[in-house]
Amino acid sequence: MVNEHNRERALEKRHARVRSRVKGTAARPRLYVHRSVRHISVQAIDDAAGVTLASASSREFTKKGQKATGNIGTARSIGTLIAERLKEKGFARVVFDRGGHLYHGRVKAVADAARTAGLEF
Repeated sequence: MVNEHNRERALEKRHARVRSRVKGTAARPRLYVHRSVRHISVQAIDDAAGVTLASASSREFTKKGQKATGNIGTARSIGTLIAERLKEKGFARVVFDRGGHLYHGRVKAVADAARTAGLEF
């Protein structure tokens, strides 16, 4: 059995490794994906100013009365939603930050949907 503390520490180390290379700017914000068991959320962050430019979360769907889970279909919806919000604000290019998670499943679904909706990264 894997110790839960070791799993969390490994995720923190992977995320720190990714963050050492990935920086968001005003012209090209960082698209950060946070994944939990039940929900998924995405933020576009300008690291130079320390400001969140746009965000989208699966929790928004539950507020509207729609069924939202942390599955791949919801991840695709979140990717499309964040791309639309960023394009409205005039951003076409971003830097993708997978947050220490492997690039597959829900994380990949968010990225693919954002690319399909018009974001470049």
